[in-house]
Amino acid sequence: MELRQIQYFIEVAKREHVTEAAHSLHVAQSAVSRQLFNLEAELGVDLFIREGRNVRLTPIGRMFLDHMEQAMKVIENAKREVEEYLDPEQGTIRVGFPSSLAAYTMPTAISAFRERYPQVKFKLSQGSYHSLIEGVIKGDIDMAMLGPVPMQEKKVKGSILFTDHIVALLPNTHPLAHKKTLMLSQLMDDSFVLFPEGFILREIIVNACRQLGFQPKISFEGEDIDAIKGLVSAGLGITLIPEITLVDSIPRSTVKVRVTEPDVTRTVGVIIPKERELLPTERMFHEFLKEFFSMLDKFQN
Repeated sequence: MELRQIQYFIEVAKREHVTEAAHSLHVAQSAVSRQLFNLEAELGVDLFIREGRNVRLTPIGRMFLDHMEQAMKVIENAKREVEEYLDPEQGTIRVGFPSSLAAYTMPTAISAFRERYPQVKFKLSQGSYHSLIEGVIKGDIDMAMLGPVPMQEKKVKGSILFTDHIVALLPNTHPLAHKKTLMLSQLMDDSFVLFPEGFILREIIVNACRQLGFQPKISFEGEDIDAIKGLVSAGLGITLIPEITLVDSIPRSTVKVRVTEPDVTRTVGVIIPKERELLPTERMFHEFLKEFFSMLDKFQN
């Protein structure tokens, strides 16, 4: 079994089309078909069901794909580890983050890190809270910044970098827009703009409202933090939002008001896998994050 055969097999399985896989691999279709035939002959099983130009995996093919994807990750990590031990300051880091950290937190941290290590490269992946945790566990990404930090997950290890306040974002025509602070109970009759079900920020906000005995009335949902801010800016409702997302600017026609009773917060931090040692470049960035936000916290206080 050759590495090239595995690469061709994974690409065809992903695209379910030999011609498209060949174009992606920049090789002739006949070369891909020949390598697949040789692989199936060596294994003694059919990995694909042929349907004209399309193909789909057989049950044994799906099982084989799972193992081969894991094998390719092991090979890729081994190559990266050798390269990074030779020169950690020229490695690559795969980092995930949610939309609430995309505009300010993540770029600020990476910019500061690259001032110290300008040759380090990043592969960035934006995703939802639970997909980021799963990505770290499966090895699709090396680490993730997210909030709140999952301290009970068995397969990841979390470090808290800072605590972020959840504030109210109101249209500037709202009756409470002139207030410096407000109680969450004062918003029980408002229409909320929130993330859809399954998003952790929605859970935080809904749980805070329930503690005060009311269920927020949700008028609109948005999967992106900027979309939510835009809907509030258009006067279509109010939202509770991490304060860190408003560092650079507050959307037009809106005001930010601190929420008290309760003081709603979330921890923000970085998670790494428990079952895999970080490579040298990853370890440099992980330690830098803890140092950077510790210094930032002391400066701000």
